[in-house]
Amino acid sequence: MLHKTPRNDRTDKNRSNDRLTTETQRQPSRWLKNVSTLGVTSVLSAGLLLACGQISSAENSAKSSNQNSGVTSSRDMLPSDMLKQMQALPQLTKGLGENGAAVIDPNKPTLVKFWASWCPLCLGTLEETEEWRMDPKFSDLNVVTVASPGHLNEKVDGEFSTWYAGIQADYPKLPVLVDASGELINKLGVQVYPSWAILDKNGNLVHLVKGNMTAQQAYALAENAGNDFAELKNSSAKPAATQALDNNSKIETIKQKDGVYYNDQGKAINTRSIYLAGGCFWGIEAYMERVDGVIDAVSGYANGDENKPNPSYEQVIRGSGHAEAVKVTYDADKTDLETILKYYFRVIDPTSLNKQGNDSGVQYRSGIYYTDKNDKAVIDAAVKQVQSKYKQKIVVENESLDNFYVAEMYHQDYLAKNPNGYCHVDLSLADDKPAGTAQTKLAPVTTVAETLAAKRYAGFDKNALKDTLTKAQYNITQDAGTERAFSHEYDDLFAPGVYVDVVSGEPLFLSTDKYNSGCGWPSFTKPIDMQVITQHDDMAYNMVRTEIRSRVADSHLGHVFPDGPKDRGGLRYCINGGALQFIPVAVMPQSGYAPLVKLVKPAKP
Repeated sequence: MLHKTPRNDRTDKNRSNDRLTTETQRQPSRWLKNVSTLGVTSVLSAGLLLACGQISSAENSAKSSNQNSGVTSSRDMLPSDMLKQMQALPQLTKGLGENGAAVIDPNKPTLVKFWASWCPLCLGTLEETEEWRMDPKFSDLNVVTVASPGHLNEKVDGEFSTWYAGIQADYPKLPVLVDASGELINKLGVQVYPSWAILDKNGNLVHLVKGNMTAQQAYALAENAGNDFAELKNSSAKPAATQALDNNSKIETIKQKDGVYYNDQGKAINTRSIYLAGGCFWGIEAYMERVDGVIDAVSGYANGDENKPNPSYEQVIRGSGHAEAVKVTYDADKTDLETILKYYFRVIDPTSLNKQGNDSGVQYRSGIYYTDKNDKAVIDAAVKQVQSKYKQKIVVENESLDNFYVAEMYHQDYLAKNPNGYCHVDLSLADDKPAGTAQTKLAPVTTVAETLAAKRYAGFDKNALKDTLTKAQYNITQDAGTERAFSHEYDDLFAPGVYVDVVSGEPLFLSTDKYNSGCGWPSFTKPIDMQVITQHDDMAYNMVRTEIRSRVADSHLGHVFPDGPKDRGGLRYCINGGALQFIPVAVMPQSGYAPLVKLVKPAKP
């Protein structure tokens, strides 16, 4: 679908898809009993996804970027002909040929399994994948696997080949292609293993499954391989919904058996979700899937007319009131909402009303929709920070999610399927980690004393601070700078949580001790513990003041004055917001601060 001029509609050769009747969604109990009677779209949609999530650090070097440029020209998308790429990849299993060309019949569609050596679920299903390749029912379908040494926590190329040589005898008929460049997984947005790509005879992506593929799904694909997945490519059916409305018209998650992603330790990933609207959902979906820590992104329609449930694309563009939005599911132990929003704001114009890129209309409005009320404080702070950079009013909606419906199948992973398709987002920005997001992952602790131990926060890279901090954060913490009064969003933030050193992550202040001093800077009556700060005489500007610095990173924080509330100790710790990072109480446990949750009491502004 190629956008050429601003419009409320899209026109291209797939336009007729919008007019197809949406296929009735089936419940899992039906297709498990009689798979052969169902279309491939329904079977793929209803299947339960289980996966091992990668937990490595970002592969690319961190770069600073504070631009909210909206429309961009960079594509950085997946080449349309994956088949030729895969045919050229080295093939490891002895006796099956030297490269992908030896195991991929160009006259057949292809099923590709992406996997890793550290993923228990991947290893446990290699035998099953090999059986599918040898099963006569799969005779019309290539079945191959791809590993990406050196990426997503996988062994480096030589080590992986040596490791696989020791186990390949267990899977003598299973092709293992090696993509040491990581290009395929990077541009498909694969961040959980196993994941599957379904390719047509020309090597073009038809559908991407994040997570494990069940036997029912695989056999349904095999039955439809002869027609080159015509149903999957042409159907406007929607994937099975993972959200539904309850009687109060509020979002309620439908519990699915084993609908869980797993990490490389075989443990369930701690997932959270946020819904983001930013113009055409093709670009936002493709962009967010490539953000480190994001597990999956699904296009859909959010917060529209309650009397128009489960709308079609045509109903949305005709005025159902829904916004094109993307459900972003992320690993809360790898990233957080604050970071996700930094990525989001760098690719939209937050001052543009009902318009992003070449797309105009209510359905293209920008918005952040949450299901957890504890997320609102994080969103409020992010919006206020962005507003400080613009003279125009920020028009991004900040609301709870009232409804969300998954968009038609052909919208999902659209840009990966159509690399030359329209996109108003610079996808390459997903590879540039936003400033202030490079804190070291903290190990779990059980006591307050362990949480406050200095050694927990000594792992930051002091030499990389110019890359990991914004200019303002660097100026404050490293050069003892001072932000303008009333300029930081933390000044009037009183949500429950903990404030940590933006450099090291060391906990410094509780929201419990924050109050409205009226001075224009975040003010506290005391630190979380006197051991986390150091005090120094400051004689600058012909004044006698007491400077406050953090213990571990030696970050300049601000000053302490004796004019605080008398009934709360009489001190005012006047702190630069740019020296702090706020961790909401709801995400303190997964962020490494669980023992401090019990210390958080209602603030007294």
